Formats: sequence, structure tokens, C-alpha cells
Amino acid sequence: MDSVTALHWAAREHTVVAALSCDYGAKHGARELPMAAAQAALLGLRHEVVKLDFVNRLFASALLQSGGDIPEGHYEAENMKQTVVPFRNAIFLSIACGFAESAGAEGLVIAAHGGDHAIYPDCREEFMAAMGDAMRLGTYAGVQLLRPFIAMDKGRIAALGTQLGVDFKRTWSCYKGGADGALHCGKCGTCVERREAFALAGLTDPTEYQDKGPLPSSPGKGNVAGGAGLC
Repeated sequence: MDSVTALHWAAREHTVVAALSCDYGAKHGARELPMAAAQAALLGLRHEVVKLDFVNRLFASALLQSGGDIPEGHYEAENMKQTVVPFRNAIFLSIACGFAESAGAEGLVIAAHGGDHAIYPDCREEFMAAMGDAMRLGTYAGVQLLRPFIAMDKGRIAALGTQLGVDFKRTWSCYKGGADGALHCGKCGTCVERREAFALAGLTDPTEYQDKGPLPSSPGKGNVAGGAGLC
């Protein structure tokens, strides 16, 4: 839902040349990639998918098909670090930067946000600033790295997406869901974060979940108000 909102934000604020997805062996890729293609088509945009088979073969992460079980719990919990794919954004951004310059674009947009900072080193502003410098200095076009959500929580992203007319039914978050027709599990870290986002924004969650039980508490915090009743 973050990347789709970023795509619609970019289409409002800039002239978008293309959208890029990476197929790297994630367990949920079979559900996520078709939705990415559908969102790009909705905006009349070129959509490219880059196959990165080596990630699933060489990298260690529960997020990958080659990895272990997806953990359950709050997104910021220590066990969620099992889903980190090492240096993933550096790889994706390097490819996207080369594609951007080749396609005549002056910048690219990534949807990293404040909620990612707890477990993803390559979603934090220190990394993004350094990567942005490398992209700008390493291209003739001086490609810029735009990160409009870097200081936002996911609730604000859900609210912005709603304002932009995003159909969140046509987005996918669940790390477990890989089979066609599968529902969001409701219990993995990304499902918990998704459910929290709609609650924080005061919005009705359109997502179908297998489990609609109470949300786990964020480490050091209480439950989100209204979270237990989401559906």
C-alpha cells in the first residue's frame, strides 16, 4: 500500500515515465506483482518487472521462498528482523537508478516510511541520503531520490492514499500470502502494520483477513485504539 500510494502521489506531483517492480523470490511476490501491474495500468504507465533470481538463491531471509516460516507479531518486534532481505533497497535502487537515467527520468520515488525504520537499516534517512548522493553523483542526469514518506507513519500514508483515490483492495501486504486466491493472514508483521494504519487513520479497512483477532502491542506501547475490531 505504501508503494501504490507513492505511485499515485508521483503521478499527481510529477510526470511519471514508468513503474518498476523487482521479482526477487519473495513469498508474496505472486500476489504483489500482478497488483503492481494493475496499478500501473490504471494510470496508463509502462510497468517493467526485473527478475532477480540470485536474491532467493544467495540471500538469507524468512521473506524469501528459500527461507523459513514468516514470523507473527508486531512489525517492530525483534523477531520481525527475520524478514529483512540484506541490502535489498540498495540493490533495487541501483537498478532503478540505471533504468531511470536510461528512460530519460530525472528522479525516482521510493515509499520507505517511518514505520520501516525500526527493523530495516536500508529504509532509514541516513541510508537514503547516502544512496541519494551516490545516485546523483553517479549519473550524468544527476538522478534524484525522492522519499516523500520518510518521516510519515503508515496511518498518514493510508490517509493520503485515500485522498488520492487509491483502491486499497487492489494492494497486497501480507508476507505469507503466495497462493492465488489467498487472503491476508492478519497476523504477520505487515498485516498487523496494515491493520494499524487504517485504525490510526480512522478509515475502514477494506482488506479481507483470515484472522481478525486483537492486534498485538507495539514494543513499549499499547494497542492501537479500535484495532481489535478491524475487519
